[in-house]
Amino acid sequence: MEPALPAAVLWDLDGTLVDTEPLWIAAEHELAAEVGGTWTAQDALQLVGSDLLTSGRLLQRHFATTMTPEEIVDFLVTRVARGLAEGAPWRPGARELVLAYAELGVPQALVTMSYAVLADPIAASLPLTTIVTGDRVTHGKPHPEPYLTAARALGAEPSSCVAVEDSETGAVSATEAGCQVLAVPHMVPVAPHPRRRSVTSLHGLTPAMVSALFADLEP
Repeated sequence: MEPALPAAVLWDLDGTLVDTEPLWIAAEHELAAEVGGTWTAQDALQLVGSDLLTSGRLLQRHFATTMTPEEIVDFLVTRVARGLAEGAPWRPGARELVLAYAELGVPQALVTMSYAVLADPIAASLPLTTIVTGDRVTHGKPHPEPYLTAARALGAEPSSCVAVEDSETGAVSATEAGCQVLAVPHMVPVAPHPRRRSVTSLHGLTPAMVSALFADLEP
């Protein structure tokens, strides 16, 4: 007998569904040029998966700029939106797995710290039931609120949901919410955890294969 399907699948966006991380990093470098500061590849990795206002505060301190965190976020979002308008590639196998779960009738949500202006157009092309974005929650990742909000909206127990994440920040958020986590590390590592399973790529992965990875876990 095949392992049971999850009650819902909760998807991170940046770096998990769509390869937007290079756009964010490019925007951060543009900000550095704007305020006359320096920003390295290692600096950029600190922000992967983080709540945008948290990133805005870190950038404000890093650059010692008079820009407010909100102004910094607006700067970054505007430039990422410009990049997305030119197109950003899907991560290998991600869109196919979303469609496969949809065919099986499994509810799915987008859980991202990107703002709605960035997430909504991407989500509109996918069979998702609900969307949780960084500007629609009080506490962003790594706080569990985003994943708890998504599970509640779908009427699912978090422990019966699979969250798909590419970063440690996002994985912590989902783990603290009680979800099973399918980690697909992209730009930063994701630490092992009893309720996490890690794969190098979603390419070729099927819902049955995902369920098999978690077959030994109690909901």
